[in-house]
Amino acid sequence: MKKILPSFSYIFHPIFIPALATLFYLFYNDANFVIQEKIFVFFQVTIVTLIIPALVFLLLRATGNIDTIMIAKISQRKIPLIVHCFLIILLVRKSITIDRYPELHFFLLGGLMSTLLALILLFLKSKASLHMIAISSITVFVIGLSMHFQVQSIIFISLLILLNGIIASSRLEMNAHTHKELVVGFCIGAVPQLLLLLLWL
Repeated sequence: MKKILPSFSYIFHPIFIPALATLFYLFYNDANFVIQEKIFVFFQVTIVTLIIPALVFLLLRATGNIDTIMIAKISQRKIPLIVHCFLIILLVRKSITIDRYPELHFFLLGGLMSTLLALILLFLKSKASLHMIAISSITVFVIGLSMHFQVQSIIFISLLILLNGIIASSRLEMNAHTHKELVVGFCIGAVPQLLLLLLWL
């Protein structure tokens, strides 16, 4: 099991979570979108939150500003998080707007709030687990979607809750975080999503 646990940190890397959340959103909101719009929305989110950050990572690594994809050092996390903030702002202002995609809009807005909180911690010489921020935020989002669209999602939600524990164990196994950093990450990811649920449930 100890050999398997680290793989979850890569499979559920925070960079994949916005695209995964978008898939959940399009699945739950199936009746309101034609297939062409689903593909368009998914690719928009994927390009802005996955492809562009991956290219930025390669650039930063080539220039020696980042050493690994896990970005363990506090000093190396600032630029990627700042870039992420700008990309999320671009999405919520230009593409995933509140009038057309309100649920996904508020998920991304919650993600922006979580990223800003994580960034503030960095300037205070502290860090939160970005993995826990990501997995806790999508867990709350999927629970909210299930309630909002009145869809039974026991299996999805149970798997996500289980993944919170597995990913936390993975980060501990890799000596990437302390217990405190995992708890802080969980709270930073979940609380903004919970607060914003009040605006779209």
